[in-house]
Amino acid sequence: MRDSPPRFDVLPNAPGVGYKPQHFNELLADPGPVEWIEVHAENYMGDGGRPLAQLRALSERFAISVHGVGLSIGGETPLDRDHLARLKHLCDWLNPASFSEHLAWSTHGSEFLNDLLPLPYTQATLDRVADHIDEVQQVVGRQMLLENPSSYLVFAESNLSESDFLAQVTRRTGCGLLLDVNNVFISSTNLGLSPQAYIDAYPTDQVGEVHVGGHDADHDDAGAPLLIDSHGKPVVEPVWTLLDYALAQTGSKPVLVEWDNDVPDWPTLRDEAIRAAVALTA
Repeated sequence: MRDSPPRFDVLPNAPGVGYKPQHFNELLADPGPVEWIEVHAENYMGDGGRPLAQLRALSERFAISVHGVGLSIGGETPLDRDHLARLKHLCDWLNPASFSEHLAWSTHGSEFLNDLLPLPYTQATLDRVADHIDEVQQVVGRQMLLENPSSYLVFAESNLSESDFLAQVTRRTGCGLLLDVNNVFISSTNLGLSPQAYIDAYPTDQVGEVHVGGHDADHDDAGAPLLIDSHGKPVVEPVWTLLDYALAQTGSKPVLVEWDNDVPDWPTLRDEAIRAAVALTA
């Protein structure tokens, strides 16, 4: 499908956006500060058509990050070999500058669940996740970045902190990390923790990408704040402030603005990317 790889071997330390097809023409005509885009792998695993044609055109202009949502890295069952083969095919012809997945599970037996579900942080989970990441990196032939989740509860059996868990995964597998600052803010609010303390404990030397996004605010049955990772609103000011704090630890990194639901017009999303550019120059 491509005679030669795209020009972009690494993501620039600049703003990126989650690509949506309705933005195709405006993104090419007036990208603003956007220098790279993220696509969800599962949307581009077909054999042709407009989606792949658009992606091919975009790869000549922008660096590409492929983000998977369907591998079920934390699942108890073996990885789906057909899914993994389709992912390899996509990465082989597209040759993205970055590839990432979630620290989550989304399968049960032969059933695929339309959710990214949390994991207990135990040695058994660590062994399983590390084995799955090793398999993915071997098959796909490139390093994978692992994204920290948004959390709504703590498992009683967890005996590792999330940061310790992620640090051990990177040491065992050689994978990198995707630091989702919005997820840090959501988890810290929901669990009554300090987001700054989370960043301080995070293995920031392994971070290859940083994400921000919007969320919904609600309350649980006891009236405590409950944040939902919806990706359907602008980034709130406390998350931008936390991004500044994170970048002070990581140094300049590629920063993605995620907006997957209730997708706005291009100028609105471009304005969010402009705000991310401000953070990168602070």
